[in-house]
Amino acid sequence: MLGTQLVIMTIPAGGEIGEEVHEVDQILTFVSGVGQAVVSGQTRKVAAGDLVVVPAGRKHNFTNEGPNPLVLYTVYGPPEHADKAIHKTKEEADRLEEQGKDEPPQD
Repeated sequence: MLGTQLVIMTIPAGGEIGEEVHEVDQILTFVSGVGQAVVSGQTRKVAAGDLVVVPAGRKHNFTNEGPNPLVLYTVYGPPEHADKAIHKTKEEADRLEEQGKDEPPQD
């Protein structure tokens, strides 16, 4: 069984995750800050305590709309990233993914 993976993200003021589509389900819980969620073309504001579900195959993006970092954690099912991966920037994460160095563990 592949299970799930917990990932913690911090989106800087004015930043975004970037529009993407995953082949796995994703549940995001917002811890601090304010932002905007766009899932399958539908937009809503998000803040601490909010939860957003992104089913596999759905286009989505999350942007920070406030002056402070937007902090969230997301649960992927099954895992989406390499075990114990740490990305200091979005650019680093994108580069490692393109190089095939951020692949989820295989059973």
